[in-house]
Amino acid sequence: MSSSYLTKRWGESIQNPEYQELVAALNELDKPDAEHPDCWLNTEDGWSISVFENGLTIFENIETGEGPWHMRSISKTSALELWQLLQSNDISALQNKPWVVGYGNNT
Repeated sequence: MSSSYLTKRWGESIQNPEYQELVAALNELDKPDAEHPDCWLNTEDGWSISVFENGLTIFENIETGEGPWHMRSISKTSALELWQLLQSNDISALQNKPWVVGYGNNT
């Protein structure tokens, strides 16, 4: 299993985060903070999913340049599901989600 790394919105990093740590990171997004609007999970293979406080979610591979793709207005439950797929390295399941090409607009 590949390692995953969670970066919470105010900079705390957690290697191979547990379920409750993922939930806690998403719950931090409830408090508006224009300077720190997102948190993200990435893998050592370069895959990354960023979740913004407004529900914008971005999926890309920062190593290979694949993507970016985005979805808008994602619920915490859906974001958690996406992160769990990333943690289990199920990239094909992630790629089959209804992503739209590009970064979207995080406003």
